[in-house]
Amino acid sequence: MAVQKVFPLSCTVQHYAWGKMGSSSEVARLLASSDPQAQISEDKPYAELWMGSHPRGDAKILDNRISQKTLGQWISENQDCLGSKVKETFNGKLPFLFKVLSVETALSIQAHPNKELAEKLHLQAPQHYPDANHKPEMAIALTSFQGLCGFRPIEEIVTFLTKVPEFQFLIGDNAAAQLKQSSNSDSQSASSALQSCFSHLMKSEKKVVVEQLNLLVKRISQQDCVECMACSDNTVRAGLTPKFIDVPTLCEMLSYIPSKDRLFLPTRSQEDPYLSIYNPPVPDFAVMKIEVPGSITEYKVLAVDSASILLVVQGRVTASSPTAQTPIPLQRGGVLFVGANESVSLKLTVPDDLLMFRACCLL
Repeated sequence: MAVQKVFPLSCTVQHYAWGKMGSSSEVARLLASSDPQAQISEDKPYAELWMGSHPRGDAKILDNRISQKTLGQWISENQDCLGSKVKETFNGKLPFLFKVLSVETALSIQAHPNKELAEKLHLQAPQHYPDANHKPEMAIALTSFQGLCGFRPIEEIVTFLTKVPEFQFLIGDNAAAQLKQSSNSDSQSASSALQSCFSHLMKSEKKVVVEQLNLLVKRISQQDCVECMACSDNTVRAGLTPKFIDVPTLCEMLSYIPSKDRLFLPTRSQEDPYLSIYNPPVPDFAVMKIEVPGSITEYKVLAVDSASILLVVQGRVTASSPTAQTPIPLQRGGVLFVGANESVSLKLTVPDDLLMFRACCLL
């Protein structure tokens, strides 16, 4: 009998403090839609849905005809399902973790090491770097979002330093002066100046950050700030009614990207999260958006030489494949694993538009 390469998954939810609470979270709503028995706690944050084989959130296989209980166990015994290039390149491991994030407050500032640096950091400090994998990330919006990635033009940061004294206080006079002088210098000098500014801000004591943010909120509440660039961004608005006060509030003056539909965070060869201006490499993973009008009753997911994970965001279908013994019903929040070189036929069971996302690794 052929190995079954297509099966549904039950995936792990992470309850990080920055996630949206209860049923206001898209993660919780997806969970409730896919599992009618799921109990959503309105006083608990539902931050991330993990779809993959990560040791801290290995997806469970929802098919009792398969002897392995988790996706990681199944892949370890069926490595060919990854695809020939993926299997060889990533030592028989699924090389991506597919996620849904539902964000209420600012996430922590993150570094994204490449594979070589990740292995080095994992050996040096496994408590801070629990795995040796590289960390490129791709974000695709289900709703409007705002993200910090890289740095603003130096001229904008200098304007903030001039017009927002609380910001300059945390950066420090020396680092601020270095940045102002670097605006007419080469890119290496500018990168060094940015590193100094960011380092000073990140190393500020929380008590001092809170004091300066309170001063900023008090000052802008008492004056007309039309001329201050910060008032046109979310920096000040976030400070006025924060759920918590933290460094990311002020990081918007260093780095800011308005609402986007997608964002790519490449890896780098340095440990620090400082980003200079460069052309990012093409990622070795992909997320495909699949939209099928409700007027179309059938759709075929084509085979690729990579394992895939599919997430249903809208609609209701049954999935069939050459190795699946019976059709698999999927609805909103449903997650499906598809082995390499396996096609899947989807039959829409209600006349609603279908929206799915497919993650895979195209080498």
